[in-house]
This record gives sequence, structure tokens and C-alpha cells, in this order.
Amino acid sequence: MPAPIISLENVHLTLSSRAGPVDILRGIDLTVQSGEALGIVGPSGSGKTTLLMVIAGLEHVSSGAVTVNGTPLAGKNEDALARFRRDTIGIVFQSFHLIPTMTALENVAVPLEFKGAADALGFAGKHLERVGLGHRLTHYPGQLSGGEQQRVAIARALASGAKIILADEPTGNLDLDTGAAIMELLFRLKQEEGATLLLITHDSALAKRCDRIASVRDGRIVSGAHHAS
Repeated sequence: MPAPIISLENVHLTLSSRAGPVDILRGIDLTVQSGEALGIVGPSGSGKTTLLMVIAGLEHVSSGAVTVNGTPLAGKNEDALARFRRDTIGIVFQSFHLIPTMTALENVAVPLEFKGAADALGFAGKHLERVGLGHRLTHYPGQLSGGEQQRVAIARALASGAKIILADEPTGNLDLDTGAAIMELLFRLKQEEGATLLLITHDSALAKRCDRIASVRDGRIVSGAHHAS
């Protein structure tokens, strides 16, 4: 089997609080193969979102090794981590995280401009067409429905050629039908791009659509961290 695209070895993350140190992640071991869809499930506060933030290099671990797409994240400064994210990771949040003063087109073009793409707006427009929003390019987030905003967020995550999509409850703020349509879109685009998908969800039916499920409790993965050999 080829080297995993994501590898976490004995990862611990402890944060300080007024009440003393809080162990968020406690000895996480996880491998994910390129092109795989991994569902991440577990109760609120179990460390699921922190796990995604660690993989994205947005949280620094207290100990252990994190390697993503062949890049060890330890010791990298913020500029190097920002470049790593720009080239490797697309993130889709529950609350969309769009820039309210920018149009849909401009929101998708931002990461492309960071990459120095020649025709960022033209490329962004093509990606918005792929998610069914070719007719909403000049609309601002406040003029779009929740489902449309999430489509913009997915287009933004994929436009810069992300090899890994981290999706944190992407349907959490959407009604059932809209959420189902968004997930169809996400899985279809993942397939077309050959991307790796890590999906945090409370929806067990959604988790079962993934190739594998990892269950997180109290900062530990209690099942599904590794492939059966």
C-alpha cells in the first residue's frame, strides 16, 4: 500500500485554561490513503474539529507527528503552513466562512489570487458553474441562500486544486433536502478531482457513504483509525 496522504502518530494537544491544562487530543494515531473518504463521528466536544485543525496546520500539536501529503508539519512557521494549506487543503465549514463584502466570484477567486493564478476570476467562474451557481456570480453572500453559500464555499475549497478536503459538519446549517443536495455535490466533485475527503458529521447515514468511519471520543480514536490488513 502506498504511503498515506495523512498520517498522525501519537498526537497530543493540550491547551491551557483557567482551570488548568485541558487535554483535547490524547494519543491520536490515524492514517488516510489518497482518494479515500473518511467519516469522522463522535459526540460534541470529543475533539473532531480540533483533529481537522491539526491536519490543516491551524492548531499546533503538543507532541506527536503530523505528516500531510508528504510534508511533516512540525517546526513549520506560519508562512510555510499558509503555503502548505494554499497548495494542499480545502476547508468547508458548517458556517460557510465567506467574506460578506465580496461577491461569490470574488470569494472563490481569493485563494486563486494567493496562488498567483493568471486568470483567477475566470477560473473561479468555471468552478461556480460546476456547483450550479453560474447565474449567481455577482451576488453577495447575504443575497444567497444557505445552500448557495455552501456551494460557493465548496467551489472555493476545490478551485485551487486542493488534494484534501476537510469538511466540518458541512450540512449542519442546512435543511434536510438542501443538505442532501450539498453532500451529493461534495461526493461527486471529490470523485471527479480524485481528492481525499475527511468529513465530520452527526449524520450516521452520511458517515456510511464514506469508505471508512473513525469514531472519536474524549480526544481518542476508538475505532476505524487504520485499514484492516
